[in-house]
Amino acid sequence: MSQFPRARALLCVVLFLSTTGFVLAGPEAAPQQPITAAALAEKLPVDPDVTTGTFPNGLKYYVRKNPLPEKRAELRLVVNAGSLLEEDDQQGLAHFVEHMAFNGTKNFPKSDIVTFMESIGMRFGPSVNAFTSFDETVYMLQVPTDKEGLVDKGLLALADFAGGMSLDPTEIDKERGVVIEEWRLRQGASWRILEKQAPVLYYKSRYAERIPIGTPQILRSFPASRLKDFYDTWYRPDRMAVVVVGDIDPVAIIPKVRELFGPLAPARPAAAEPDRSVPAHAETFVNVAADPDYATVRADYAGRLLSWRMRHDERTLTGHYLDQRGLSVRRDPRV
Repeated sequence: MSQFPRARALLCVVLFLSTTGFVLAGPEAAPQQPITAAALAEKLPVDPDVTTGTFPNGLKYYVRKNPLPEKRAELRLVVNAGSLLEEDDQQGLAHFVEHMAFNGTKNFPKSDIVTFMESIGMRFGPSVNAFTSFDETVYMLQVPTDKEGLVDKGLLALADFAGGMSLDPTEIDKERGVVIEEWRLRQGASWRILEKQAPVLYYKSRYAERIPIGTPQILRSFPASRLKDFYDTWYRPDRMAVVVVGDIDPVAIIPKVRELFGPLAPARPAAAEPDRSVPAHAETFVNVAADPDYATVRADYAGRLLSWRMRHDERTLTGHYLDQRGLSVRRDPRV
């Protein structure tokens, strides 16, 4: 007989392992050398087909020709600013800034950026979008390259996101309901489980306190000035990168990127960043969370396993620096 009740439930077990790591060895496993901190800190090599550089203001660019799909280019503005940088009364404002990029900028008043993209055959969502996480905000545009000037105009929009958002108080008030509705739509079983897991997953760290969507109390009432404070403080060229990939000529694109993004300057002096660390601990933490509306049994463990080796189907599987591994099993309705 199964140990699980018939009622739908989610079992989530989260094990946090000591950051010193350990070795799980099979009967024939050879000793493993732990990966050094220096090796883990090494930067990934850059594709030799990518042209990259840094302007005097600190903004980086990455440009790569990729002829497929034909007559298309993907444009990105990557901002090293997410919800972890919010102050207590700004929770949710990193994400709110992202929304305001499409509600008026220096060269695209109100929602003109969406109107422009739709006029050239692109759609909001698949071709025009953005996301905000703990650590970054990314703006994404897909534009045709078969008509002169469209890529340049897309880059102009990204430059406006970087340093020319209007942040009009009237438009901010209009957008509050949109963002609160986005928050409301997330209030399902998965969200309730996350609320129970977060204090363990992000043990005594800022991550547990800065879920990017924020809180409805702050989203309803924050002063427009606090949104501008976040934007002016953290949207700095030395925290940004522009990415252009597609059916383009890098030699022609880079001067345009320089023209639009090279003059950007910080609106305020650099601010000290909050602590991003997740405190280490020697003990193992276990969290069991259940919800009657979740039909999945899921077991997760998180931590650092600097080396592991196991015997499976007469083959030895070796992995290094496994940060997180999860197993999800759909409940059998007959159980």
